[in-house]
Amino acid sequence: MDDTRHPQPEPSGHLPETPTQTLDRLVHTSLAPITGGLSPVSLGLAWADWALHLSLSPGRRMELAALAARHGIEWMHTLVRPAEGERVGEADDDPRFRDPGWTLWPFNALRSGFRHAESYWREAACTPGMTAHHAHVTRFFAGQSLDMLAPSNWIATNPVVLGETFRSGGVNLVQGTMNWLRDATGQPDPLPPGRAPQYRVGIDVAATPGQVVHRNHLVELIRYAPQSAQVHAAPLFVVPSWIMKYYILDLSPHNSLARYLVGQGHTVYMLSWRNPDAADRDLSMDDYLRLGIFDALAAIGRLHGREQPVQAMGYCLGGTLLAIAAAALARNGQHHAELPALASMTLLAAQTDFSEPGELGLFIDEGQIAYLDGITRSQGFLTGKQMAGSFQFLHSRDLVWTRRMREYLMGEREQTSDLMAWNADTTRMPARMHHEYLTALYLRNALATSSYRVDGQAVSLADVRLPIFMVGTERDHVSPWRSVYKLHHLSDAEITFVLTVGGHNAGIVSEPGHARRSYRIGTRAAEGPWIDADEWLAAAQRHEGSWWPAWHEWLAARSGPLQRARPIPRHAALGPAPGDYVMKRYAE
Repeated sequence: MDDTRHPQPEPSGHLPETPTQTLDRLVHTSLAPITGGLSPVSLGLAWADWALHLSLSPGRRMELAALAARHGIEWMHTLVRPAEGERVGEADDDPRFRDPGWTLWPFNALRSGFRHAESYWREAACTPGMTAHHAHVTRFFAGQSLDMLAPSNWIATNPVVLGETFRSGGVNLVQGTMNWLRDATGQPDPLPPGRAPQYRVGIDVAATPGQVVHRNHLVELIRYAPQSAQVHAAPLFVVPSWIMKYYILDLSPHNSLARYLVGQGHTVYMLSWRNPDAADRDLSMDDYLRLGIFDALAAIGRLHGREQPVQAMGYCLGGTLLAIAAAALARNGQHHAELPALASMTLLAAQTDFSEPGELGLFIDEGQIAYLDGITRSQGFLTGKQMAGSFQFLHSRDLVWTRRMREYLMGEREQTSDLMAWNADTTRMPARMHHEYLTALYLRNALATSSYRVDGQAVSLADVRLPIFMVGTERDHVSPWRSVYKLHHLSDAEITFVLTVGGHNAGIVSEPGHARRSYRIGTRAAEGPWIDADEWLAAAQRHEGSWWPAWHEWLAARSGPLQRARPIPRHAALGPAPGDYVMKRYAE
């Protein structure tokens, strides 16, 4: 079963750089740490679009001047009549200002002024005539600038920090300085004597028992050991996103989706993507499809027999890749003779239509992709830290400013969770694949328009007739649920759609017994009529608890009869789970 001798992918065929191209690349690479990996040209074009339209619109400037005057007058009421200004401030809808200290003068005046500035710039950052993309960018960065200047971020203007400083005699600032120094120097926080590090891969997380049963240059395939006397006939093949390590789906034992499924009698196969290095710069999307999906399916077919259909599930971009694979397998109604057929497809927080990709789309246009190409061509890959920088831009209020206030001004340290430990265990993306997936999916929306090509031939989701189970999450900024829902437009297959509370990760890691969990569920029959997403939301009944049992029941109904569980064949075992690839880390 070991496929380590699989030939390396063919080079992409890119021509060698000319000296002038090398000069451009070196300039872009040198600017990347300053700009956070964002293209200064793309940002400059958005600003120029706003400024030029505003400069040629005197009526719009008069409107904004009047709006500024109105906000200024309302804010002055806060200084003269604090009680009336308090009502203007709307204290309760922003967690930064919920402490009672913000209701006292002068802090309520500072808060109210900040909220008026937010309201003003939401309107002022857009001018009629701008492109929609540039309008989103200018609104976003106006909000980012205001978040940086929020009174909650500074000692002298934050009543919570001032109160703690007086109460502790400044101990919070001393501890906050120590926290800052450790972060700046990359030193971990000291552990209490005799206490081992938390969330070790293979011990505390990614600890569900199993064996690696297949390996090639790009993936390891893990088969989990049975934990029930009987198992369903159809195995379940899980495709996580290649952007992060797979064990988001196998966290701690109490919230591991893999462990839950095995406990319910499913034979689970999990892909573990290799963390690529500079030598993998020419790996393509077709390579990820061939080595990640098709080669793994062939291995499952050898273990279970090619006549046994396979249930398949993909998470995030792993789900997008699985949908591409399903469309390729269903092309012209033909299936690959050497692969088992797919019995069903489950997509968790996975987009197939990228026309409205959420906040991540702010950073994707031709200029940004060209800028990133210069960076990745130099390195051969995009690092996890560079990817994390984009997410910090998207959620700077929570991931940067609120965290720094709490840790550097209050002297507190956020307790690490298994989800946080996984999030810090970053991966890389090969230069060619990174370019191809951004261009084909985000920029051209090729999958939704049936123009995405696999081995040179276009594929269409309209060919997919498998029963589909989809999950969207209410607060997902990576794969907004209404964008996920658009698969109803693209395929006439039977689709069961679930909308669960939580975000992109926490909504998926939603084990039974998790407090304050609920979901909505509804099924559209094959060839059924179109229902608008908001109409679906209004009609779908809310259920308390985790969506996992509902998915298990859906899978069980399509997985064939129960049969006696058998151990993993000894001849197939290449080593214990979680395998070698998930342990691969690089200094970045």
